[in-house]
Amino acid sequence: MGRGGRPNDRSGEPERKCIVTGEVAPRVELVRFVVGPDDQIVPDIFGKLPGRGIWIRADRDAIAKAAHKGLFSRAAKTRVAAPEGLVDEVERQLVRRVVELISLSRKSGSAIAGYEKVKDWLIKDQAEVLLQASDGSERGKSKLRPPDDGAHIDWMTAFELGLAFGRQTVIHGALASGGLTLRVVEEAQRLKGVRGITVAGAIGKEKTAR
Repeated sequence: MGRGGRPNDRSGEPERKCIVTGEVAPRVELVRFVVGPDDQIVPDIFGKLPGRGIWIRADRDAIAKAAHKGLFSRAAKTRVAAPEGLVDEVERQLVRRVVELISLSRKSGSAIAGYEKVKDWLIKDQAEVLLQASDGSERGKSKLRPPDDGAHIDWMTAFELGLAFGRQTVIHGALASGGLTLRVVEEAQRLKGVRGITVAGAIGKEKTAR
């Protein structure tokens, strides 16, 4: 995995063009939208809704610009409406997606939570990804270092991580290699962009999930 949670080799990965930036990028770095039956723009986080896809980089400003500048209508070649709060809805859907993937990882034994358990996984080199709540104590979080050449996801709240682990709140969590880990990192990266968090440097160097 390269910097920012993106695999180094994207050959063979389907690519699409962002209607805002004009850049061509792998689909995992973009958000798909479709025109609903009421001529309103609908986010398609899973990329499975029927209709011609309209693709935008997973970036808060890019999606907001498309909504406010009429770029959806231009791409759809017909007049469509972008609902109020579209960016926030994309964010909510991505949060649900990441929570769901971490929850599935937990049920398969590939994700754990709690300071001592996470510390043990890190010591034993079992952790591929360190999860830490954005609103957790900085002093407490600084006691755990991300795995060497691994990922550090620290832009989800304690409540959101708690949902993933079936608890009220979670400050520290970890994911093992393989399983759904790569998908968690990719979806979390999209969430990061939609939250308007600068991409560079926030998710250190990563290696391909084995």
